[in-house]
Amino acid sequence: MGQSTYRGFASMDHEKHLEIARKGGRSVPAEKRSFSQNHELAAQAGRKGGQSVAAKDRSFFRDRALAATAGRKGGHASHGQRHQ
Repeated sequence: MGQSTYRGFASMDHEKHLEIARKGGRSVPAEKRSFSQNHELAAQAGRKGGQSVAAKDRSFFRDRALAATAGRKGGHASHGQRHQ
């Protein structure tokens, strides 16, 4: 043990990863592709997801500070050093 071999997706080179990712992006209609460009679509998706969870199980619903902290962490993680 100790020695690992890459198989499947992990064994492909970077260009092959990009090619596969592009195909995935093109398979989604443009109007549904980007929440960053259509905030209303993002809000609708969030509401739909939230409705699928019972109110008693929604920790962010009960704890607004927890939700704000998670949102900031997500923003920092996705935007890296750009906003500092």
